[in-house]
Amino acid sequence: MRRDDLAETALGLMVVAVAIGFFVFAAQRGAPGATAAGYPLHAAFPKADGVAPGTEVRLSGIKVGAVSDVQLLPAERNYWAKVAFTVRSDVKIPSDSTARITSDGLLGGAHVALEPGGAPDMLAEGGEIINTEGSADPFGLLAELLENMVSRLENNGQQETAAP
Repeated sequence: MRRDDLAETALGLMVVAVAIGFFVFAAQRGAPGATAAGYPLHAAFPKADGVAPGTEVRLSGIKVGAVSDVQLLPAERNYWAKVAFTVRSDVKIPSDSTARITSDGLLGGAHVALEPGGAPDMLAEGGEIINTEGSADPFGLLAELLENMVSRLENNGQQETAAP
């Protein structure tokens, strides 16, 4: 066997090993729509950008569940998004908690962040989190910031030319 053939064979085996590693990693994480054992909750958001079945639900930055379904509510509910999710059975959520859709970064996805309240009673299976905050549009916020900056620059320029 030539030396080049041996190098190509070794490289091919490395590629196969990496592919198997990715497959094992993906299998351990589960299918995108799979949810862990736990109890179902839901919340309605004015905006649910980036949330789909399989999206993580986090409490204090730690994954405690996953989104199982996202639906559009009817006109009577202002076309909000109803997000159903499962929370681990060992994690109890106070009834006055807040659910917020948070971006993982400028180019990343989103997750549902739960912020526990202080109520003594906990949400029961199938309960609804009433206090919610929808997702923010980072590019829309950036555009608004730029518009404000341009507007201020234009106003300052007009004031300087109007001065005697």
